[in-house]
Amino acid sequence: RLILYRHLTDTLTADCNAVLKALQPIFQEQGMTETVHNWEDHGYLATYVKKNGSFANLRIHPHGLVLVDLQSYNDHMKGREEVDQLLNKVEERMKELFHGNIKRVKRLPAILRGGVIDRYWPTADGRLVEYDIDEVVYDEDSPFQNIKILHSKQFGNILILSGDVNLAESDLAYTQAIMGSGKEDYTGKEVLILGGGDGGILYEIVKLKPKMVTMVEISFDKQLIIQLSSSCKYMRKTCGDVLDNLKGECYQVLIEDCIPVLKRYAKEGRMFDYVINDLTAVPISTSPEEDSTWEFLRLILDLSMKVLKQDGKYFTQGNCINLTDALTLYEEQLSRLYCPVEFSKETVCVPSYMELYP
Repeated sequence: RLILYRHLTDTLTADCNAVLKALQPIFQEQGMTETVHNWEDHGYLATYVKKNGSFANLRIHPHGLVLVDLQSYNDHMKGREEVDQLLNKVEERMKELFHGNIKRVKRLPAILRGGVIDRYWPTADGRLVEYDIDEVVYDEDSPFQNIKILHSKQFGNILILSGDVNLAESDLAYTQAIMGSGKEDYTGKEVLILGGGDGGILYEIVKLKPKMVTMVEISFDKQLIIQLSSSCKYMRKTCGDVLDNLKGECYQVLIEDCIPVLKRYAKEGRMFDYVINDLTAVPISTSPEEDSTWEFLRLILDLSMKVLKQDGKYFTQGNCINLTDALTLYEEQLSRLYCPVEFSKETVCVPSYMELYP
């Protein structure tokens, strides 16, 4: 796709017509069939179709924006060269027409559609990122979610749950941050992990010789455990072998909903030195009264405080740093808990997220 923008100083309709007439020969030379739509005061849309199914859309806006969008079914070097040559001609003709008086020229890389490997995944704040995915390592459905493991040249294997980039082998920074960035002493401590199904937090804490780590993950079931034994062998750099069994020398994994577990622990008076919430990111919605996710978050916070020792610490993830309203609203929720709390925050760069996370 080629985007050109210039401030038009002459008659709008005349300029649009001049652009169309200047660019028409470039597409006609390719043997493309032309269809032109003209809207009064809204410019032109010209479509050019080739016999092999390739086509181009030329959109000319009266305010000076010219868009050229090419789509073709080819994935070979010759086809790419042909596209580049055509766009070069369009750019050169536009510069000739307006004597170089073009404010901006932007050429976007090709988007590959319908491939076996999906390389496009959104960030938390809605930006589309193209990853350097070169292999589908694992792709299965559980009763709760779709589980994908894709290999990235930069980030290693990436775990993607229901379309959400969860964790990659490169993302130790995420795990370290949600554990306190190396400032905490877990030796001989009681730790409760809520969620954490990728096993990264459990794996790192077990290394630090805690007294007992209890991990509560609702999305595990018998079928998923079988899947995990297969999928986790592809994420060994992240989770090691801790998910090969539900019990170890100093840890246990409960396949339960964390809410009744938290209520049960509170009733029993069981207390923890650390509670680590890896269930979900801070909700994107900024309407807590209408969003049940915020209610869920507040419930988890309150229940967690009831099982946390007086001098204990609660760790959780935030969300993309660009979601400032949601992050501010999360901090406001902390003043609404049944007990007073103090908090601090730290921002880290999570490699595979391609964004900063507080």
